[in-house]
Amino acid sequence: SIKTDLENHWILQSTTTNCSYITSYTMKFALLLSAVLASSASAFVVSPNAGARSTGSRLFESEDEEESSSYVGAKDISALTQGVKTVFSSEDIDKILPHRYPFALVDKVIEYEAGKRAVGIKTVTKNEPHFNGHFPDRPIMPGVMQVEALAQLAGIICLQMEGAEPGSVFFFAGVDGVKWKKPVIPGDVVVMEVEIKKWRAKFGIAKATGRAYVDGQLAVEVKEMTFALAK
Repeated sequence: SIKTDLENHWILQSTTTNCSYITSYTMKFALLLSAVLASSASAFVVSPNAGARSTGSRLFESEDEEESSSYVGAKDISALTQGVKTVFSSEDIDKILPHRYPFALVDKVIEYEAGKRAVGIKTVTKNEPHFNGHFPDRPIMPGVMQVEALAQLAGIICLQMEGAEPGSVFFFAGVDGVKWKKPVIPGDVVVMEVEIKKWRAKFGIAKATGRAYVDGQLAVEVKEMTFALAK
């Protein structure tokens, strides 16, 4: 009976020891497996910071590419006006108008319908004397000179009509409905257009309308200009 009890006690102790050993081994294996799996998974996880750096890099590359692709160059920009033909050059205008520096305000004429209308160009530069006082810190082409430039363009038409002769002097007799829409500054290219509405050769009286644009935007418009040839 005592022997049987001892044998049973040894079997129970042995079983308990084996179970404890197996449990300990299982726990260690589970921990090791978890560590391996975690290490493997991290190889496929992208760091948030790394993603941000990658996105930022692509963003700057995109901006650089866009800036590079928007660059046109002098040749292509110059080609934009290759279809614009000069009808009257500056030298031609000097043979028609009596105006001279610093009051010659039409550089060339690029469209012309005899006795009707014309399109002319005035290139504004900071070397023009009126910018010294109008204004020293903010140069703006005086509005009256913009109207004068339109009047000179109209004069190129009128002085080639019946009853007038090139080189004749004509005066402003009236201006009505003038509106200035935007400042004209050095560097602007003013594209002017005038249309003759009336011409009375007997009295030397002309009426015209005019408007001028800078970069496609209306800068000044005149509802009516009246001129009188000097007698």
